Amino acid sequence: MQHRSLRRFHPIESPLPPPIPPSPPFMSTVVCATPTSLSAGPWGLYAASGDDLTRLSSSLLAQVGVLMNNAAVLTRGTSWEGLDNWRKVFDVNVFGVLNVQHAFVPSMLHQENPAVIINTGSKQGITNPPGNPSYNATKAAVKSLTESLSHQLRETAHANLTAHLLIPGWTWTGMTGANSGGKEKPQGAWTAQETVLYMLDKVRQGKFYIVCPDNETRREVDQLRIMWGAGDVAEGRPALSRWHRDYKAIFEEYVRDGLASLD
Repeated sequence: MQHRSLRRFHPIESPLPPPIPPSPPFMSTVVCATPTSLSAGPWGLYAASGDDLTRLSSSLLAQVGVLMNNAAVLTRGTSWEGLDNWRKVFDVNVFGVLNVQHAFVPSMLHQENPAVIINTGSKQGITNPPGNPSYNATKAAVKSLTESLSHQLRETAHANLTAHLLIPGWTWTGMTGANSGGKEKPQGAWTAQETVLYMLDKVRQGKFYIVCPDNETRREVDQLRIMWGAGDVAEGRPALSRWHRDYKAIFEEYVRDGLASLD
């Protein structure tokens, strides 16, 4: 399977700002992703096996400045069918992240220079829209494990390492159709470059949750959707009430009122 291999790739051609944090010449940037990664650096790799990653971590002579987990696959289906697909999605989207963390974090904890870990989550792992239950579940898991990682790093004495959760908006990548041959980027989507620049700016600010807007959905709408989803639990509404026939109109009114209060 291609995603299990370990290989280099060429960084994307668009110029990017310097790595975060600013790195001395001897510090390397490691990017764990597919070849259509949202970021770029001297190293690029697929969601490799744990043994491959451990060997790579041990072979690096330089310190790691930025470690990014961006590899992901997407399948559609139901919650009761396609068990092999469920295993594949979890293998890449969740255990790919865990493999990387287990291989690199132990050594990064002892680095003298500051470093960051960025895990790519998804708004679908927070609001859980119908249609992609396996993908949503993996991204919810990535959110949870990255939150735990951030807390543990914060409580670890002398650790000069922080964790951040990237939550992209609609981004035009291979997963969303950019590799479909001749298709133009939809007006509502951001480019990968726009997403990277936004992400780096928020990492510089020390933000953990990096919720990216796009040309279609403004930040305030994302906030209202997230708060409504949390309200399902707190207020005892049906699961995913945003899409429930008895609550859809109430949700739409909630968003209208919320946006109106900001004007």
